[in-house]
Amino acid sequence: MTPGDRVDQGSASVWVLACSALVLLIGVATSLRTAAVLARHRAESAADFAALAAAGRIGLGNDSCVAAAALAAANGAALVRCRAQLGSDGRTGTVDVAVSLPVRLPVLGTERVIATARAGRLGTQRVGSTG
Repeated sequence: MTPGDRVDQGSASVWVLACSALVLLIGVATSLRTAAVLARHRAESAADFAALAAAGRIGLGNDSCVAAAALAAANGAALVRCRAQLGSDGRTGTVDVAVSLPVRLPVLGTERVIATARAGRLGTQRVGSTG
């Protein structure tokens, strides 16, 4: 080596490679996070719709959970739990449901997302006219 030679020649290539790897890692992490959030939203929507379908059947028959399972399946989910608590008149009550939605995440493979929801049916209240 002569006194005029630079020792750090080629270090820019190493820095570019390191920064590129960092950007790639951040991109993959962002993609995973986005896919997980999207899956959670899809599962929550499926649970909400299933609970509403079940609540809509309260007082019309004993098939509340059947309606919930059908709507969950239409949204790509499976009904995990369904509990209907009917009021004393049999026409009011609440329904709690839980659904499981399979989701394929890049790098991690297939995972399951579980979401719960509750919906109810209130009795009709008659408002009397005053006078």
